[in-house]
Amino acid sequence: MRFLERERNTLAKLLPDLDPALRETPLMELERPGSPGIGLFRDSGGPGLLVPEAHQGRGATTLDALRVQRAIGSRSPSLAVATTMHHFSMATLVGLGGLGEGLEWMLIEGVAAGNRILASGFAEGRSGAGVLQPSMTATVTGDGLRITGVKRPCSLARSMDVLTASVLVPREDGQGEELAVALVPADSEGISVTGFWSSAFLAGAESEQVTLTDVLVPHELVLRTASATGESLDELQTAGLIWFQVLMTGSYLGAASALVERVLLNDRIPEAERVRLFVETESAMATAEGVARRVDAGELGESTLAQALCTRYGVQDALARIVPRAVELLGGLNFMASDEIGHLAACAHGLSLHPPSRSRMTGPFSAYLADRPLAIA
Repeated sequence: MRFLERERNTLAKLLPDLDPALRETPLMELERPGSPGIGLFRDSGGPGLLVPEAHQGRGATTLDALRVQRAIGSRSPSLAVATTMHHFSMATLVGLGGLGEGLEWMLIEGVAAGNRILASGFAEGRSGAGVLQPSMTATVTGDGLRITGVKRPCSLARSMDVLTASVLVPREDGQGEELAVALVPADSEGISVTGFWSSAFLAGAESEQVTLTDVLVPHELVLRTASATGESLDELQTAGLIWFQVLMTGSYLGAASALVERVLLNDRIPEAERVRLFVETESAMATAEGVARRVDAGELGESTLAQALCTRYGVQDALARIVPRAVELLGGLNFMASDEIGHLAACAHGLSLHPPSRSRMTGPFSAYLADRPLAIA
């Protein structure tokens, strides 16, 4: 096993044109606003990564997707973080496909066949909210839903073809409300994208503000779940959170791996230091692969979510050791010679900024250890 060999082989198998294109593009060009990375992802067939082959996708397993995200993150952290949000939305749609009556799969096939990019308008960043708990309001009309709301930051904001958003709609039997997922075409009247992300780090992810003002979404682009909030949809929310943790962990491990790779290729650095970094980085990846294998085995319940969160927090701790040590070993001259070392180091710490934060999960995990259900704070 060579460093990043499995990950890059997986990427080459599933999206053969992407890694060569990323490798030929300077890192800081991929990381700037207006980066070509998202276009390269689209052109390589990346939007269909998680779609089953029977529905015109690439048929990646969870383990495949984890490895792909690490490989992409080693070339462009911005692209890995941004595409994680596409895959999160796609995994949600695929999950709905298993609950629905066929329309969902037609829409999923359309995304894969057309290489359309999905941005996530779900509420995964709101404290105390499930990943699909609505953050936007919807009014039912004869022509469809009129949706109003704001999502910020929203990755892929300037390249998206479709915004996915959860809304509450009246049940067709008139008995209360149910959750639905609206697929909002990016060129719909009433959608605007404005600046939000001011940092130079991860600037290529297009994390801006997306505002919907009375946007009409036709009924055929609204996927009903037949579930009231807090009922059986919890299974879908749990699965979505697991996918989010796994793929984000892989993406940031990729950013750190770009630094570690530079250390491993520098024969002036003592062997013991190189091996130490290699071992710690691969150990972190192995824990994430364990969660991915559980997902591929069909284990998408509370226990797997707890493991996914523990793994993500454990990887955060590992990166807090790996990244500064790699920067130190690469030395001041490498740091001063270009922006790449400092940029990668800053990006790799971003995993700790994604919800749910470890500090907010302290109480819920304490309750979980006392045999109570796992809540997301």
